[in-house]
This record gives sequence, C-alpha cells and structure tokens, in this order.
Amino acid sequence: MSNDLMTKSVEFEVNGEPVKLSGSTVKNYLVRGNAEVTEQEIVMFINLCKYQKLNPFLNEAYLVKFGSNPAQIIVGKEAFMKRAETNDNFDGLEAGIIVERDGNMVDVEGAIKLKNDLLIGGWAKVYRSDRKSPITVRISYEEFNKSQATWKQMPLNMIRKTAIVNAMREAFPGSLGNMYTEEEQAVPTGSRSSSEEAVKREVKEKANTEVIDMEYQEVDENKPVDPPKETEKKSAFDDAGPGF
Repeated sequence: MSNDLMTKSVEFEVNGEPVKLSGSTVKNYLVRGNAEVTEQEIVMFINLCKYQKLNPFLNEAYLVKFGSNPAQIIVGKEAFMKRAETNDNFDGLEAGIIVERDGNMVDVEGAIKLKNDLLIGGWAKVYRSDRKSPITVRISYEEFNKSQATWKQMPLNMIRKTAIVNAMREAFPGSLGNMYTEEEQAVPTGSRSSSEEAVKREVKEKANTEVIDMEYQEVDENKPVDPPKETEKKSAFDDAGPGF
C-alpha cells in the first residue's frame, strides 16, 4: 500500500452515517492480536467494510492476526442481524440446540437443556417471504467447538449463535456471503480486551510487592501539638495551575 493509501480516507455510508477509513486508522485502532497486519490485508479489510456497508467503529467488523497466520476479518453477529432486518424478504427466524436425550436426537428451542442431555449441535431456520420453506441449518458442536474460553463457558449459546449466522448466510448469500463471525473462526475469544487483561494480570502479580519505608516519629501525648503554619494550609489544587 502506498503512503497515500495509508493516510487518505476511503469514505462510504452505513445506515445513513458517514464512515471514513484509512490504512493508518485500521492499523492503529481496528486490529486485534499480537502480529502486524500487511498492507494487502488492510486493503482487503477496507474493501469489505465499504462494499458490505460495515461500520468497524461499532464493532461490526475488525481484523485479527496472531503469529504468522494470515489475518482474519471478523464480522459481528449484530451486523448479520442488521443486514437481515433491512432485507424486505426477511420474515423472522427460529434457533436452538440439538441434544441427545435417551438415545434420541432432540431439537430444543433456545439455549437450555436438561441435566442429562448431551449437547451435539445447533439448528436455525430463517424465513423469507418469497420462499415456501425456511432455510434450515443443522451444525455439529464437535465440528465448530474451538475449545476456547467462551465455548467452554457458554457452549449452548455459542453453537446456537453459530447456527444462526450460517443460516443467515445461506438465506442471504448476496449480502452476507464471505462474511464470518468470531464464533466460526479459530480466533481467541475475548481478544478485543487482551490489553486490558494483561494490565489486570500485571497489577495482580506486582501490586503490593514493594515495601515502602515510612519515617516513624514517636509522639509525646503530654506535649501540646503546635498548629500548622499558614504556609502549610495549601490545597492540592494550588499546584495545579490557573486551569482549576
């Protein structure tokens, strides 16, 4: 990417709001992970946002790159929902999980199961007013589970959300094709707050480990204490300058 493309902004509209993206803005503010993205990856990201009408400043899309792996363009589930709702043919959806119960495969609406149910997948149906039958997707939990923190903590919600975005993409290939969410890709969930988590870990590990010596002065209770001098009655704001 030339220096002009790194500094010049590409302008487009998302839901009537102007969005300006430059290569430097993407590189400095819209990339997550621990590796540096290439100019080609930045160009691809800007083009996707422009032609798919995504606003990255609302977390509708962002770039993730770890190590030597290629950068991944992640689209938020909310962007899928917004895009579907603006389509005149969108007529609602249903979604849930698939469990094994007493040796039978059972579809459960929502993301809740019985104690002895075994989670095996997720399902979703997207209805279009111009089609007689809904677009139905059934996916395997074993295939999509990334063994990451969020998948371990909320497996029912994660597989249900993944089924929804897969069904949305099949229902509206023209507007949602080639867009993938964090749940579908091997991206460490929670990477958007990795810097914050690093700070928290550092505080937890290093806080209160330094011993601070304070001068101790014995006080005679029978000796009267002199009142503070006038010059010592100084507010902390006095040193802050005329701005206060």
